[in-house]
Amino acid sequence: MISRKNASISKFIIHKVGNKFNDTKNAFSEKTVDFDEASYDLMLPFLLRPFGSVVQSYRFNHHANISLNEINTYCTQLFNDEEAFVEVSKHIVMHLYEQSSSANIKTGDVLVVMFEGIEFRDITTNAIGIFKIENKVNFFQTYLENNSYDVLVQKGINSKKVDKGCLILNQSDTEGNIIFSVDNNSYDTQYWLNHFLNIKYADDANNHTQQYIELCKDFSTEIIKQSYGAKEQNTFLAKTIDFFKENEIVNVERFKDELFEEDKHKREFDNYKKEFEDEQNLIIRNQFDIAEAVVTKEKRKIKTDIKLDTNIQIKLDIDAPDASTEYLERGYDEEKKMHYYKVFFNAEN
Repeated sequence: MISRKNASISKFIIHKVGNKFNDTKNAFSEKTVDFDEASYDLMLPFLLRPFGSVVQSYRFNHHANISLNEINTYCTQLFNDEEAFVEVSKHIVMHLYEQSSSANIKTGDVLVVMFEGIEFRDITTNAIGIFKIENKVNFFQTYLENNSYDVLVQKGINSKKVDKGCLILNQSDTEGNIIFSVDNNSYDTQYWLNHFLNIKYADDANNHTQQYIELCKDFSTEIIKQSYGAKEQNTFLAKTIDFFKENEIVNVERFKDELFEEDKHKREFDNYKKEFEDEQNLIIRNQFDIAEAVVTKEKRKIKTDIKLDTNIQIKLDIDAPDASTEYLERGYDEEKKMHYYKVFFNAEN
């Protein structure tokens, strides 16, 4: 996560990107934007706010040599020679245009921005932001004409969220420049992440934690819920989050020992883990450090509701992994020919 409290915009330019499949062309600006105070005060947080909650970072990728990654090359030029800002920003748009692999890729405004004063891990650095605005919203504009006010509809950029954006820091580790990306129109994620930016997740605790939680979520849906029911699925997810909260390091063997009582369940998990790795084209480490920020973020996404076809829902507390085992019983009523849940409690809150 970055901090923007001391950040500023030093250079800003707007171009338009077309789509070669529907014969719309690029349109380029020749000068950077000279903001007035009101526009600047609205634009700066609009662009940087999404990155304040992003936990995982990326690094540039290339199948042959990282120096051949186009955006990596352009950003290196911009960091080393700010006078080339306008011309290099055009090349960025042309590269984005070339990645229009179908007519479904949207045209839009492309903002290329140089930021100063970005704070990350107690270091202050500059950064390059590339943003694509794909969706415009309607708004009413009032105006005075012949001593009376009238109204018309105009289209403009929604200042609440960025459609697509990346932030490339002028700071690197052993894997290269640190990169953050956001995408609120994820219908074409491959186009933005893999084709245009050509980036991969960093090999760090954030990524390892994210991958393992995704594995557990998918396992709970595909195996546990299908074989043992929603109650066992939610209990497994709650115990998974509890394990991540109580430990600093994940050891896969220890994880299985704590979450599964029977060896057959451990084997089911091992088999599913192999399938998951093959499908996702990754290898999940058998031991890694836990990233607390990722656990906190993923915990908010996990739903622990049991939805029944009788229009009744049972909500389980993910912070109480043993509650469903102790106070919730599942059974079958032979007379009604229906399943049921029995809930034990002392008092209603």
